[in-house]
This record gives sequence, structure tokens and C-alpha cells, in this order.
Amino acid sequence: MTEVPSPQLRISDQNRESALSALGEHMTAGRIDIDEYGERSARITAAKTRGELGEIFADLPAPHPRYEDVPQAVAAPEPAPAAPAPRQPENWSPPQRFLAAIFPLTLIAAIALIATGTLAWPIIFVPLGVGVFGKAMWGHGWNHDAEHHRRHERHLRDRERRRELRDSYRRDLGH
Repeated sequence: MTEVPSPQLRISDQNRESALSALGEHMTAGRIDIDEYGERSARITAAKTRGELGEIFADLPAPHPRYEDVPQAVAAPEPAPAAPAPRQPENWSPPQRFLAAIFPLTLIAAIALIATGTLAWPIIFVPLGVGVFGKAMWGHGWNHDAEHHRRHERHLRDRERRRELRDSYRRDLGH
């Protein structure tokens, strides 16, 4: 049987850092506001025991501070947003539709002209050129969802804001 650590057990600076990080995640998730973050982070830096840290997180779900000797419960991951469906031909722009239609026609025409001896084999470069042009215009990534990029940018801004807040509170508290 495992022994439950005493709430009177003293905590380390690493435990306080873990608690500040967890508190930042709660603020980012909107569970607490900036003022409450300030109050709770001041209590975290003043905390000396696990019991004091536990009181700060008593009304919050995971994540909680990590302790070196106790495995942490992991919060259930938030469901990932559904991946955007690749753009289908009915969503293509007129130039994309034109190129999609003209490419096989130029290929068939080039093969027919070569087979009949009307033109020499270099005519095959026409459909290849059309394909290269299409790839250059709408190649890899042309159908990526703009919302994905906005979410990524928002994530980076939030992470930077948390870092700035954490550094600001550390400066204010003299760490």
C-alpha cells in the first residue's frame, strides 16, 4: 500500500514553479481572471507546505502542481478539432477548375500529335508545363484551412502572454 504524503511536507522552488505554470494554464483556459491569478500566484510564492498549495488549487481541476515523488493524474485531453476536409472540386476557384480540365486534354493532345507524327516529341513539354504551373500556383498546402493558422497564431500569442505574466510576477516578487 502506498503512503499518502503529508500536507505538512515542505515544498521546493520546483514545486512552486510547477504550481505557477499550472495556474497560468487555468488563467489561459479562462477559469480565473488576471486579478485572481495575481492573488493566487502571490500565495504560491509564499507557500511553504503541500497543504498550502493544495488550498490554492482546491476549486480548480487538473493541472495541479507536480511533486517529485508523487505521480500526477493527467487531465483528459481536450478533443482535437476535426481536421478540415480537403477542398473538393466543387470548392475550387475558376482558374483551378480550368487547369484541372486543361491538363488531361493537353496530355491527350500531345500524345495524339506525337503518335500521328504531326509534331515532334518535345510537344510533351506543354502538358508538363501546365502541370508545373498548376503545382506552382496551388501546390502543396493550397488547401490548408486558414482557421488552423489563426488558431496556431493565437496559441503562440497566449503562450507568450503567459510567459510575460510569469516573468512580471517573478520580478514583482523579487525572484
